[in-house]
Amino acid sequence: MSAVFAGIAGILSDMDGVWCVGAALVPGAAEALATIRDRALPIRLVTNTTTQTAAELAERLQRMGLAFAPEEIINAPGAAARYLRGLGRPSCHVIAAPSVRAEFAEFPASDRPDWVVLGDIGQAWTYGVLNEAFRMLMGGARLMAMHKGRYWQVDDGLALDIGAFVSGLEYATGKEAVIAGKPSATMFAAALRDLGVDAARALMIGDDIHADVAGAQRAGLRGVLVRTGKYREDVVRVSGVTADAVIDSIADLARLL
Repeated sequence: MSAVFAGIAGILSDMDGVWCVGAALVPGAAEALATIRDRALPIRLVTNTTTQTAAELAERLQRMGLAFAPEEIINAPGAAARYLRGLGRPSCHVIAAPSVRAEFAEFPASDRPDWVVLGDIGQAWTYGVLNEAFRMLMGGARLMAMHKGRYWQVDDGLALDIGAFVSGLEYATGKEAVIAGKPSATMFAAALRDLGVDAARALMIGDDIHADVAGAQRAGLRGVLVRTGKYREDVVRVSGVTADAVIDSIADLARLL
């Protein structure tokens, strides 16, 4: 396993399920971050969280005792906005939490938008929300998903993620969504550019065998799976994906580095 961590010049990591679960730190997370800082290794959190901005996520982590700057967080809403900006700021109908919608203010709203952009709105999902998006898509809009996650770990267990709604709209409209977040290669490429490290000298740490590990490996990084968060052995066993390393938790990083 030690060879996986040899020659590493930078680290990408998921956030929820790796460093924290809900409002609780994973034991040993603070010590792992201290080791990374002591070794002057650049790190970026690459997260599919779409209910909070990077600044809000950094504030949440700091309240738990982890000092990450907003600039060290690469999130799916930011990846989606960058993609749309490259298209010349098309009109958009954005389904997301209010603070996240504000990050798309540069894109004009429309009843007949060029794009329907899906983030997460938690308990606010309704038939009406989905049907409005469906009608826009049938009217000619394209579909973008900030990510297509299946589920994630919260304080009281697993929670359904937005991938179910993305797949439902794809099925109903016959349109394939553009995925902005993990496991999109473009998101990993953007994170590596921000990190300033080549893929061959970076690793990705996550609790999702598909989005984190497989996505990173396709982008040329080493993929490290942690047995915390949403990790389930039976899911990994049938995934067809082999992580470069599997560790009990982020706390092991201090020893392995």
